[in-house]
Order: sequence, then C-alpha cells, then structure tokens
Amino acid sequence: MTDLVRLSFSIEKPLHDRLEDMVHRLHYENRSEFIRDLIRSRLVEEEWEGNQEAVATITLVYKHHARGLSDKLMDLQHHHCRNILAVTHVHLDEHRCAEAIMVRGRANAIREIAGLLQQQKGVLHAAVSMSTTGKRIT
Repeated sequence: MTDLVRLSFSIEKPLHDRLEDMVHRLHYENRSEFIRDLIRSRLVEEEWEGNQEAVATITLVYKHHARGLSDKLMDLQHHHCRNILAVTHVHLDEHRCAEAIMVRGRANAIREIAGLLQQQKGVLHAAVSMSTTGKRIT
C-alpha cells in the first residue's frame, strides 16, 4: 500500500457545495477519490502539453460511400502503422461508419495523425480522447 498524506485546504462555500454535488452525482465514495482523479487528469494534460509518449483513441464518423475515402483512411493508417495499435470499424447505418483507432506515440504525432484523418473529404467528425501510458503518474 502506498503512503497516504493528509491535506487540509480552504475553499469558498459555493465551490465546496459544487464539489460535494459532483462527488455525489458522479458516485465517488469520497472527496479524496474525486480529487485524486482530478490531479491525475491534470497530469495527463501536462503529458500532452509536454509532447510526452501517450495513448489515445481517435474516433471517426464518416460517409461510407464518399469517393475513395475508405482507401485514403486505410492508406493513412498503414503509413502510421508504428503508432496504430488497433482499429475497430462499425456500420452506423447504410451510409455512415465509425472507427475507433487506438494510437500510441508522442502527443504531437497523435494530434498530427488525427488531423490528417479528419481532413479527408467525407469525414463528418473526428475526436481525440487522450490518455497516458501511465509511466509518469501513479
């Protein structure tokens, strides 16, 4: 078990009330768990700001029948095969598909890959869900 450190801090009453509401609404067991998660989230953001090695999921929604789009997306994924860990393709309906592309690499490389995928004609939406390899946080 890790060593625990007790902290005490002061915050304004309205901010405290909002904290309590979030802890309850998000079903945390206690404030400490919630605050640990907030700190870890900020540490992950710093990894991305510092261009550290990271993992992410790039989610694409696109028109399946857009001319040459499937080939372009596949070519881009093959070009970045060192970064791409896995791809899941689903059919949303007769005309639209979604892909979840799990990637690993420097944060800037992941952003670049996401941008290249998003720029393709027929891609309706792209989103990056950033995460961490866990090496720099506990």
